[in-house]
Amino acid sequence: MTEFNFDEVIDRRPSSSSKWTKFPDGILPFWVADMDIRAPEFMLDALKSRIDHGILGYTVTPPSLIDTAIAWLQRSYGWKVQAEWLVWIPGVVTGFNLAARTTINPGEGILIPKPVYYPFLDVPANVGGEAVLSDLILAGQQWVMDFDDLNTKAANARLFMLCNPQNPTGRVYTRPELEQVADLCLRHNLSIMSDEIHCPIILDPERKHIPIATLSPEIEAKSITLFSPTKAYNIPGLGCAVAVIPDLGIRQRFLKARAGLVPGISPMAYLACELAWADQSDWLPSLLQYIRGNEALVRATVGNRMTAVEGTYLAWIDVRDLRLNDTSAHFERHGLGLFIGEQFGGKGYIRFNFGCPRTTLDEGLRRLTAALQ
Repeated sequence: MTEFNFDEVIDRRPSSSSKWTKFPDGILPFWVADMDIRAPEFMLDALKSRIDHGILGYTVTPPSLIDTAIAWLQRSYGWKVQAEWLVWIPGVVTGFNLAARTTINPGEGILIPKPVYYPFLDVPANVGGEAVLSDLILAGQQWVMDFDDLNTKAANARLFMLCNPQNPTGRVYTRPELEQVADLCLRHNLSIMSDEIHCPIILDPERKHIPIATLSPEIEAKSITLFSPTKAYNIPGLGCAVAVIPDLGIRQRFLKARAGLVPGISPMAYLACELAWADQSDWLPSLLQYIRGNEALVRATVGNRMTAVEGTYLAWIDVRDLRLNDTSAHFERHGLGLFIGEQFGGKGYIRFNFGCPRTTLDEGLRRLTAALQ
């Protein structure tokens, strides 16, 4: 493999970084899912060349990007997607809300396993729906869905919102688990919105990401699947995502919900997206190896406070025993800026982003050890 310098430390505060300006100097941020790792040079060089063109005008979706996305889905999952199934949006969170507006009527329920990426929890109120929440349960060393509870609550819902790989627990759901979700949705006539933004970041070599829509034609027809390369290639400032919507009726309603509300996508974001999905270099495999090493260091530091992270670069750490009145303040006193579990629907936990250079992580883990003691 080519050698890449993931150890490079770059000062991000002068760039108005959301991650690094949230907290005062002296506090290391490990909160938002934004890596402190430089994007690949092949992408940066192409973006520089695009800037040299000199005009950054309104841009239609490039046909080459459509072809690249279709080829990437075929290469990655054996999923044969039609060009008309693809709806381009500036980010997956936009997709969450459009999916809900597309599939439920006001007052209807949205079934959401939690803890989960916090914008999921905002969707019901945003669209006038009802939140139907189900707690993930810790079974040995894995967070799993409680299918008894989900089956009980599904009668009160019209949409199931899935996060896979799961944020914040780091699960990569197995085929049998996804088949149970699919069976539940078919029996209760639920549409499925699946956020799969972290799909390239699989750390456990025994796990393989499976888009739920690929399980059967029946599930494919009920699904809105959201993809974006922004997490894996660390380009969240270049917002570009795609909703894969095979069913014509659902797709037409999604497009209607998008009309007049969602801005276009920048030419730079389109280009970065295409470059990421065309990439078959050593960059991403090398990054995953580096992040696996980081995950092992976090797990060695916190022990059984966390389960192994199968996917993502996010650790979900149990701090319930500390009985903290103000969790944020406690960790900030120890120089750490973190996401607190309540924001994800998981009280007593913290989420720790280990997508960073090793020296930054080492200092963060030193502070985390002190805070936990």
